Amino acid sequence: MSRTEHVQAVEGFGTVRVDRIDPERHAELVHGWVNEERARFWGMHGTSVEQVREIYAHLDSLTTHHGFLVHRDDEPVGIFQTYDPEADRVSECYEARPGDIGVHLFVAPSAAPERGFTEGLLTALIDFALTGRTRIVGEPDAANEKAIARLVRAGFELGPEVVLPEVDLPEVFIPAKEARLAFYSRA
Repeated sequence: MSRTEHVQAVEGFGTVRVDRIDPERHAELVHGWVNEERARFWGMHGTSVEQVREIYAHLDSLTTHHGFLVHRDDEPVGIFQTYDPEADRVSECYEARPGDIGVHLFVAPSAAPERGFTEGLLTALIDFALTGRTRIVGEPDAANEKAIARLVRAGFELGPEVVLPEVDLPEVFIPAKEARLAFYSRA
Protein backbone atom coordinates (compact mmCIF):
# COMPACT_ATOMS: atom_id res chain seq x y z
CA MET A 1 0.00 0.00 0.00
CA SER A 2 1.29 3.46 -0.86
CA ARG A 3 1.83 6.01 1.86
CA THR A 4 1.65 9.78 1.67
CA GLU A 5 5.00 11.52 2.10
CA HIS A 6 4.07 15.16 1.43
CA VAL A 7 0.96 17.32 0.99
CA GLN A 8 1.15 20.98 0.01
CA ALA A 9 -1.38 23.55 -1.16
CA VAL A 10 0.05 25.66 -3.98
CA GLU A 11 -1.76 28.96 -4.44
CA GLY A 12 -3.60 29.17 -7.77
CA PHE A 13 -2.70 25.57 -8.60
CA GLY A 14 -4.26 23.16 -6.10
CA THR A 15 -3.11 20.61 -3.56
CA VAL A 16 -0.11 18.46 -4.45
CA ARG A 17 0.17 15.07 -2.74
CA VAL A 18 3.26 12.88 -3.01
CA ASP A 19 2.75 9.15 -2.28
CA ARG A 20 5.26 6.32 -2.42
CA ILE A 21 4.66 4.24 -5.54
CA ASP A 22 2.99 0.95 -4.73
CA PRO A 23 4.43 -1.37 -7.43
CA GLU A 24 1.42 -3.72 -7.36
CA ARG A 25 -1.23 -1.01 -7.39
CA HIS A 26 0.39 1.55 -9.69
CA ALA A 27 2.23 -0.58 -12.31
CA GLU A 28 -0.52 -0.42 -14.94
CA LEU A 29 -0.97 3.35 -14.63
CA VAL A 30 2.78 4.02 -14.77
CA HIS A 31 3.19 1.54 -17.65
CA GLY A 32 0.65 3.45 -19.73
CA TRP A 33 2.51 6.71 -19.17
CA VAL A 34 6.09 5.55 -19.71
CA ASN A 35 5.30 3.72 -22.93
CA GLU A 36 4.06 6.76 -24.81
CA GLU A 37 6.46 8.22 -27.39
CA ARG A 38 6.72 11.47 -25.40
CA ALA A 39 8.19 9.42 -22.52
CA ARG A 40 11.26 8.29 -24.46
CA PHE A 41 13.60 10.24 -22.18
CA TRP A 42 12.27 8.43 -19.10
CA GLY A 43 14.10 5.29 -20.19
CA MET A 44 11.28 2.76 -19.73
CA HIS A 45 9.80 2.86 -23.24
CA GLY A 46 8.98 -0.66 -24.43
CA THR A 47 8.64 -2.18 -20.96
CA SER A 48 5.80 -4.51 -20.00
CA VAL A 49 3.51 -3.98 -17.00
CA GLU A 50 5.43 -6.73 -15.19
CA GLN A 51 8.77 -5.03 -15.91
CA VAL A 52 7.43 -1.71 -14.59
CA ARG A 53 6.22 -3.54 -11.46
CA GLU A 54 9.67 -5.15 -11.02
CA ILE A 55 11.53 -1.86 -11.55
CA TYR A 56 9.48 -0.05 -8.91
CA ALA A 57 9.60 -3.02 -6.53
CA HIS A 58 13.40 -2.90 -6.81
CA LEU A 59 13.39 0.88 -6.27
CA ASP A 60 11.11 0.41 -3.26
CA SER A 61 13.61 -2.06 -1.75
CA LEU A 62 16.39 0.54 -1.70
CA THR A 63 17.09 3.04 1.09
CA THR A 64 18.82 5.48 -1.29
CA HIS A 65 16.33 5.71 -4.19
CA HIS A 66 12.58 6.33 -3.97
CA GLY A 67 9.69 6.46 -6.43
CA PHE A 68 6.60 8.59 -5.84
CA LEU A 69 3.26 9.02 -7.54
CA VAL A 70 2.34 12.71 -7.60
CA HIS A 71 -1.27 13.87 -7.40
CA ARG A 72 -2.92 17.23 -7.94
CA ASP A 73 -6.24 17.47 -6.16
CA ASP A 74 -6.35 13.65 -5.93
CA GLU A 75 -5.67 13.06 -9.66
CA PRO A 76 -2.42 11.19 -10.47
CA VAL A 77 -0.33 13.56 -12.60
CA GLY A 78 3.25 12.37 -12.53
CA ILE A 79 6.17 10.37 -11.21
CA PHE A 80 8.83 11.89 -8.98
CA GLN A 81 11.95 9.99 -8.06
CA THR A 82 14.55 11.01 -5.51
CA TYR A 83 17.93 9.50 -4.82
CA ASP A 84 21.12 9.96 -2.88
CA PRO A 85 23.62 11.12 -5.53
CA GLU A 86 26.50 9.41 -3.71
CA ALA A 87 24.72 6.06 -4.26
CA ASP A 88 24.08 6.76 -7.94
CA ARG A 89 26.05 6.88 -11.17
CA VAL A 90 25.73 10.68 -11.26
CA SER A 91 28.36 10.86 -8.49
CA GLU A 92 30.94 9.82 -11.10
CA CYS A 93 30.19 13.04 -13.02
CA TYR A 94 30.26 15.76 -10.37
CA GLU A 95 31.44 16.30 -6.81
CA ALA A 96 28.46 15.41 -4.62
CA ARG A 97 28.08 17.45 -1.46
CA PRO A 98 26.51 16.46 1.85
CA GLY A 99 22.87 17.53 1.65
CA ASP A 100 22.50 16.90 -2.10
CA ILE A 101 19.45 15.04 -3.37
CA GLY A 102 18.95 13.87 -6.93
CA VAL A 103 15.56 14.06 -8.64
CA HIS A 104 13.72 12.88 -11.74
CA LEU A 105 10.28 14.18 -12.76
CA PHE A 106 7.88 12.73 -15.29
CA VAL A 107 4.68 14.69 -15.98
CA ALA A 108 1.74 12.52 -17.05
CA PRO A 109 0.40 13.04 -20.58
CA SER A 110 -3.02 14.25 -19.40
CA ALA A 111 -1.44 17.05 -17.40
CA ALA A 112 1.18 18.28 -19.87
CA PRO A 113 -0.94 20.62 -22.07
CA GLU A 114 -2.05 22.92 -19.22
CA ARG A 115 0.02 26.12 -19.29
CA GLY A 116 2.05 26.60 -16.11
CA PHE A 117 1.24 23.12 -14.85
CA THR A 118 4.81 21.90 -14.35
CA GLU A 119 5.86 25.12 -12.63
CA GLY A 120 2.99 24.73 -10.13
CA LEU A 121 3.92 21.12 -9.56
CA LEU A 122 7.62 21.95 -9.13
CA THR A 123 6.80 24.45 -6.38
CA ALA A 124 5.65 21.60 -4.12
CA LEU A 125 8.17 19.04 -5.35
CA ILE A 126 11.13 21.36 -4.71
CA ASP A 127 9.87 21.97 -1.17
CA PHE A 128 9.46 18.23 -0.67
CA ALA A 129 12.91 17.38 -2.06
CA LEU A 130 14.63 20.04 0.05
CA THR A 131 13.15 18.79 3.31
CA GLY A 132 16.30 18.10 5.30
CA ARG A 133 18.47 18.73 2.22
CA THR A 134 20.32 21.75 0.85
CA ARG A 135 20.67 21.22 -2.91
CA ILE A 136 18.80 19.43 -5.67
CA VAL A 137 20.68 17.79 -8.54
CA GLY A 138 18.85 17.08 -11.78
CA GLU A 139 20.30 15.31 -14.81
CA PRO A 140 17.83 15.36 -17.69
CA ASP A 141 18.80 13.86 -21.01
CA ALA A 142 20.96 16.43 -22.83
CA ALA A 143 18.61 16.22 -25.84
CA ASN A 144 15.50 16.97 -23.74
CA GLU A 145 15.41 20.71 -24.41
CA LYS A 146 11.92 21.13 -22.92
CA ALA A 147 12.94 19.62 -19.58
CA ILE A 148 16.13 21.68 -19.43
CA ALA A 149 14.25 24.91 -20.21
CA ARG A 150 11.63 24.03 -17.58
CA LEU A 151 14.33 23.56 -14.92
CA VAL A 152 15.90 26.91 -15.81
CA ARG A 153 12.48 28.62 -15.50
CA ALA A 154 12.09 26.99 -12.06
CA GLY A 155 15.39 28.51 -10.88
CA PHE A 156 17.86 25.69 -11.53
CA GLU A 157 21.41 26.66 -12.52
CA LEU A 158 22.74 24.64 -15.43
CA GLY A 159 25.94 22.66 -15.00
CA PRO A 160 27.98 20.83 -17.62
CA GLU A 161 26.90 18.17 -20.07
CA VAL A 162 28.14 14.78 -18.87
CA VAL A 163 27.92 11.13 -19.82
CA LEU A 164 26.31 9.08 -17.08
CA PRO A 165 28.00 5.68 -17.22
CA GLU A 166 26.15 2.44 -17.96
CA VAL A 167 24.91 0.46 -14.96
CA ASP A 168 24.89 -3.30 -15.56
CA LEU A 169 24.05 -5.21 -12.38
CA PRO A 170 22.08 -8.44 -11.93
CA GLU A 171 19.06 -6.50 -10.62
CA VAL A 172 19.17 -3.49 -12.96
CA PHE A 173 20.50 -2.34 -16.32
CA ILE A 174 20.63 1.34 -17.22
CA PRO A 175 22.34 2.37 -20.46
CA ALA A 176 24.84 5.23 -20.59
CA LYS A 177 23.16 8.62 -21.03
CA GLU A 178 24.27 12.05 -22.17
CA ALA A 179 22.84 14.37 -19.53
CA ARG A 180 22.85 18.03 -18.58
CA LEU A 181 23.44 18.62 -14.89
CA ALA A 182 21.22 21.21 -13.18
CA PHE A 183 21.38 22.42 -9.58
CA TYR A 184 18.88 24.15 -7.30
CA SER A 185 19.72 25.66 -3.92
CA ARG A 186 17.49 27.80 -1.75
CA ALA A 187 18.76 31.35 -1.49
